Parts: sequence; structure tokens; C-alpha cells
Amino acid sequence: MFENLSERLERSFKILKGQGKITEINVAETLKEVRRALLDADVNYKTAREFTETVKQKALGQDVLNAVKPEQLMVKIVHDELATLMGGTAIDINIKGTPAVILMSGLQGSGKTTFSGKLAHMLKTKRGKNPLLVAGDIYRPAAIEQLKILGEQIGVSVYAEEENKNPVKIAQNAIQHARQHGKDLVIIDTAGRLAIDEQMMNEIESIKKAVNPQEILFVVDAMTGQDAVNTAKEFNQRLDFNGVVLTKLDGDTRGGAALSIRSVVDKPIKFVGTGEKLDAIDVFHPERMADRILGMGDIVSLVEKAQEQYDEEEARRLQKKIAKNQFDFNDFIAQIQQIKKMGNLKDLASMIPGVGKQIKDLDIDDDAFKGIEAIIHSMTPSERSNPEILNGSRRARIAKGSGTNVQEVNKLIKQFDETRKMMRMMTSGGGKQAMRNLKRQ
Repeated sequence: MFENLSERLERSFKILKGQGKITEINVAETLKEVRRALLDADVNYKTAREFTETVKQKALGQDVLNAVKPEQLMVKIVHDELATLMGGTAIDINIKGTPAVILMSGLQGSGKTTFSGKLAHMLKTKRGKNPLLVAGDIYRPAAIEQLKILGEQIGVSVYAEEENKNPVKIAQNAIQHARQHGKDLVIIDTAGRLAIDEQMMNEIESIKKAVNPQEILFVVDAMTGQDAVNTAKEFNQRLDFNGVVLTKLDGDTRGGAALSIRSVVDKPIKFVGTGEKLDAIDVFHPERMADRILGMGDIVSLVEKAQEQYDEEEARRLQKKIAKNQFDFNDFIAQIQQIKKMGNLKDLASMIPGVGKQIKDLDIDDDAFKGIEAIIHSMTPSERSNPEILNGSRRARIAKGSGTNVQEVNKLIKQFDETRKMMRMMTSGGGKQAMRNLKRQ
């Protein structure tokens, strides 16, 4: 995500490297490259021009402090303007109402149905809502069945009327059903439609008028670039939607839609889809996205993802086991499961400052832990709880059972032993004293 743009922007800032001060000439050279980088990322031409002009005015209007290099100052200005361009701050979704109604809209193939499931899952698990998904797409084959499968996976009810071909009536009946069954949130999945299809646009306008939704979200495939922005503009003129959802941001997207859509449509990006899993949904934070575009990582989001999986009671139990040198393979595999729940491994690693650029050409498989898990699962309960008993014959049996070899089993056990020693040291008095000594230096 944004890899090419990040590289191009980094190269443009190097023009200022070694310069003693910011001048109109070196700023012009830098921003010429910045503008090219934005246009190559499929950012709207007018948006790119206005962006670089704003950065130029701010850069020339500032005195460079002795402690700050011109290159660093330019990065700071570009960062702040990128965040402003994308909306400045995160905008929350409106889910007030009895029930609150969210209407999904967008082109066919943009990912509305999948996102409807993701949104229901997020609002159920993180906001304590009791949602109802509504199958309002009566045209696409298997659309109703797809939504039912998603609902089953996340434990959310789905309202559908397979024989009814009136999506307006289906939506109205669904809201009545929600009231009768204590649902406090209704998410209506609608058919994909083109902005130039007058009949279909009239239909979704009729649904809007009939159900009076608290929130209308326009779902757009980020990989369509500038076309996504133009489509959003057309839909907004008809629906006056409340926010944008960018899907497939984990794909090979140039980022133009994310950078342009707010300035062109004047509606906030509220959510982004970052993968195929049903928990691969993030609230859109402009400042954090600006950090990632400029290669600064996104530690805040990484910490938030970790906290979602963090169990305070489990952490205390684990700390006691480590202190007593009782950390075993059951604990080890439990930690692996928590990491996997946090999301795509490469995406997580790219949130660490400086790491994104280093791993951009690496193929980090989400199944990277598969071999480790196979080895641990091939151990008996007694072996997992007492790693000390893993002698040669046991290791040979584990290798055979896991489809690996003895060398791989030995390597894992050695890594586990080293991890256990390090954890033991960090929780011991010596480890704490060493940390205090480091802080004094």
C-alpha cells in the first residue's frame, strides 16, 4: 500500500539534503518531484496542484531552526498537509437510533456485501451492538446466499425475502423486523449500480427516502484510482452520502483515491478494508495514513491491534509462569495465535517505523507460523508442558508427525529455549537492573 508513492516522495526530499536553508529554487525543485509523485499515484490533477502550492507557501514562510534541517522541515510540512488533505481527523460513524440504519451504496464489485459483514462484526464486537444484516441486492446471483454465509460466520442475523423483488419494501420490512426482535442496528446491503443507470439510481434514492438512514456509506474499490473519485462525485450528487469506505487497500493500489476523494467530494473516508478476513477493517485515521505514506510507520495502530488481543488476566498468569521458569510450548503457541489474530504479518511489520521500506520486496506468508504450529501440535500434552523431556527419539517422532525433519525440530526447541531464557532474565532482578543501567547511559 502506497509503496511507490512513499519511495517517490522520499527521493524528492533528498533534493534538500545538504542544503543550508530553504529557498524558492530548491523548494520548487522538490515540489516538482512531489507533484509528479502524486500524479503517478493517480491523484486528481487539481488536488495535486493545490497541494503543492499550499506546501510551497508554508515552506517559504518558515524560518529553519538551527536544530532542524530543511529536508526535515519539508517532510513535516508535507506530512501535515497530507493529513489535512485526507480529512485531518477520524470521523466516527453515526449509529444512534432505534434502530440505527446504515445504507450501503457503490458500484458492482466494490466489495459492499463483504464490507457489510465486516462492519456488522466490528460494531458487534467493539461497540456492543446487536446488528441485523439486510439482503437488499435482488439482482446479483448468490448475493443473498453470500450475505447469509457472512452472517453465519460472525453470528449476526440476516433478513432476506428471496421471492420479493422490491428492495424498497424489503428494507422497510427489515426495519420493522429489527424493532420486533430487539435489533439496535440495521445494515442494508444494496445492489451495485452505475451512476449513469437512471433506473437503478432512482431505486436507491427511493430506499433512502423510505428508511431515512442515519448513515449512508459509499463503498469504493481503492484499486480503481481516480475513477473511484469520479464515481464518488456522481453518487454524492444523488445520495448526499455521509462517508466513504475504501476497500482493497491491501492490494497493489497507488493511493490516488485515498488522497483525492476528500478534497473532490468533501466527504470523509470513514473506514478502510485491509484484507479478506472479516476482521480486516480499520477506522480511517488521516494522520496515521500520512505517517505510513512517508515511511514513518504507524505505531499507534499497531499498539491498538495488540491491545485488542491483550488479556490482562492472561498476561499476569504468563508473567508468573515466566518468573518461575515454567513458560512452556502451550504458552508459546498461545502467543503465536494472538499475533495471528492481529492481522496480515507484512502489514503489521510495515507499521514499525523504518521497517516498511526494508520488507517491501519480501514475500511474508501469513502461513509463516505453519511449520512451528505443526511441530508443537505433534508433541504430546506432556511434552508441551515439559520441554525438558524432549530427547532424541521424541524429536524424531515429532519430526515425522509434523512433516518436518529433526533439524527443524531442534532449531525450534533451541529458539524456544533462548526465548525462555531471555524472558526469564527480563523478569528477574538482574534484567530489571540492566534496563535501569541502560536508561542512565
